[in-house]
Amino acid sequence: MPDLFSGHAGLYAQYRIDYPAELYDYLLSFVQDRERAWDCATGNGQVAVVLAEHFGQVDATDISQSQLDKAVPKPNIRYHVSPAEQTPFPDQSFDLITVAQAVHWFDVGAFHREVRRVGKPGAVIAEWGYGLHRIDEQLDPVILDFYRNRIGPYWDPQRKHIDDRYTRLPFAFDNVQTREFSVYRRWTLERYLNYLRTWSSVQTYIRLHEEDEDRHDPVEALGERLQAIWGTGERDILFPVFLRLGIL
Repeated sequence: MPDLFSGHAGLYAQYRIDYPAELYDYLLSFVQDRERAWDCATGNGQVAVVLAEHFGQVDATDISQSQLDKAVPKPNIRYHVSPAEQTPFPDQSFDLITVAQAVHWFDVGAFHREVRRVGKPGAVIAEWGYGLHRIDEQLDPVILDFYRNRIGPYWDPQRKHIDDRYTRLPFAFDNVQTREFSVYRRWTLERYLNYLRTWSSVQTYIRLHEEDEDRHDPVEALGERLQAIWGTGERDILFPVFLRLGIL
């Protein structure tokens, strides 16, 4: 898994969305025991913090120490720097394993072998993500053009799996379930633009053009285009979340 997020861990912690209670209620309904959970690629720990309310112990891993430095500490969460595909955990440790907005970065086959090793018989594996958001018929075409054309070449090739909702990634588990959820946020333009700056493609663009002041921040130019349409108030934004779940 490439480390595409350490350099902007602060932005990521402050401006990324969280996930709806309905998603957690749904996946927890499949979990038989709640002794121990593993949140893989935890980032700043937003999923781990929710799981800590339901499990005796949560282990949360990420390859980025910078991300983990932003994570919320809780007595029953243990944060570890570790790749997804090779962890320090004993065999058959977990009742639930979660991955939010990250499995497309993994060696999926190796990760799923690790899931089978560290998951208990009957444990739940839940993987989810969210694709391009929607606002309205005026703003959406401008944003889609930015997504595909302006910073499209700067996405890692694995980004295609988000657009495909993981349908081309293997998932050879039992009792597979899929579900969709909606996350709504009401943001100012400034708040929205800072969210866009958390995109790995935007950060790659900025890094490659850091010596070119006219092209340094593509989000700033987009903001100038959006301002006349957006206005001075807040806009409703819909993030479509997709989930797949299986049983070991």
